[in-house]
Amino acid sequence: MIKQYTTLKHELKNRILTISLNRPEVHNAFNSTMLTELVDILDWIINSEEVRVVIFTGEGKSFSAGADLNWMKKMVDYTYEENLKDSEMISKVFYKIYTCPKPVIAAINGAAIGGGMGFVGASDIVIASEKAKFSLSEVRIGVVPACISPYLFKKVGEGALKELFISGQRFDHEKALKINLINYVVEHEKLLDFALEKAKELLVCGPKAIAMCKKLFLNVPEMDLLTAYDHTADVIAKMRISEEAQEGMKAFLEKRKPDWHP
Repeated sequence: MIKQYTTLKHELKNRILTISLNRPEVHNAFNSTMLTELVDILDWIINSEEVRVVIFTGEGKSFSAGADLNWMKKMVDYTYEENLKDSEMISKVFYKIYTCPKPVIAAINGAAIGGGMGFVGASDIVIASEKAKFSLSEVRIGVVPACISPYLFKKVGEGALKELFISGQRFDHEKALKINLINYVVEHEKLLDFALEKAKELLVCGPKAIAMCKKLFLNVPEMDLLTAYDHTADVIAKMRISEEAQEGMKAFLEKRKPDWHP
């Protein structure tokens, strides 16, 4: 059973969990409560057999405006240790999204600003409404997009990303698509329907195979070729004899749908 949260709405249907950032009055800006609740629900997702795919979106007209202004007012007087505690919570949220064994889709319904761009970087598939706007705005208040940077670096080349980091400029879905920051752009009214269709496509695939695909992206790029040679051969050999792969291959040969276990 999923908890009820004060800053998040959620709906679990057909093993697809849709989570809405739910502070529309402040454009779904982060505060310590939202970050704590995101960590909690992500921990539940990672260990749940009820969820196969996750969709993040935002309530109201924005996806997320990044850090909450009232939260930022408190930060002005924080010590290094207090700031470190807060920033580690931000890092934890996006690390859990990126390393989650379940596929994560971000449905960007409006502005994704500052820390809100962490969802764009860390999610596996990003679908943007035509109304979506983006900005790595941190430098405009004298800070940097540090905690979300590892995931953006993985997704976008330095040539395009460096200007966005150092200028804080706002840009639209066309630029985001051109630099591979997002995967799809759809009409605003069709955003969640499109995200759900993409989620349903993923349900056809082996859940353990998807989890292993995500591990390959996490581990293999850091390996030298000989290490990757051994590692990837070991991975596929073990996968082939797994219960899931045996079912998948038999279903293919027998021309039927596989019966995936959780």
